[in-house]
Amino acid sequence: MVTWPWQRDRTVARTLRVRSRGDFGDVRRVDFEELAPDIDTFLGQAAYLQLGYFETLSELIAPTPELTQKESISVAAGAALHKHRAILALIRERGDDPLDLMLPFREPLDAFRRSTHGARSLETMLSVHITAGMLDDFYLALSSSYGQTGRRVADILRGDDDRQALVDIITDAIAADEQWKSLLALWGRRLVGDTLLIARAALRPQTLDAAEERKVEPVFTDLLGAHSRRMSAMGLDA
Repeated sequence: MVTWPWQRDRTVARTLRVRSRGDFGDVRRVDFEELAPDIDTFLGQAAYLQLGYFETLSELIAPTPELTQKESISVAAGAALHKHRAILALIRERGDDPLDLMLPFREPLDAFRRSTHGARSLETMLSVHITAGMLDDFYLALSSSYGQTGRRVADILRGDDDRQALVDIITDAIAADEQWKSLLALWGRRLVGDTLLIARAALRPQTLDAAEERKVEPVFTDLLGAHSRRMSAMGLDA
């Protein structure tokens, strides 16, 4: 389990709930404010995650041979960078230094990026699509805990991520070579455990007791359900 250092403890009323969204089905609200991280942790992690997506996608541009695919990857990278900068601007508006808030999470989130970086470009594209999708959903669920600041972060995260082009590249590769299907399905299943560990580590307690586990279960159930739908949309088994 990753150990997360907690930053300044600002008093903010926190209520963690699953947001209403079409692909998650019925709305379920889960109130466990004692588990939600402080607002500095929330903002620092959210900002650094978006920077990580940008970094990973940017690294894929040079080795990608097709010009149209280079453009698609660059657009998705640009969307992540836009969200990163928007969260940084919000942090600065609050009078904080974004580097101070992000620095505690650099090491664990960089380790997460390395562990989910595939040996092949298609695996890494799938990593970004799956991990960013799950963690964006999780941070959207967290966002309702932080009042107006949380609503602004939610608006940022709901912005266009331009990752559908990555899905198109993946599905085209599967259509051209059926062997990709089983390989990417296996890779997609591998990503889930590492991604859920990152989500769990974002919660205030480093370990959860049985009662706390029951409180968070609906959120993680929704994350897994959305993951399954993302995989199915690409013709992959979750």
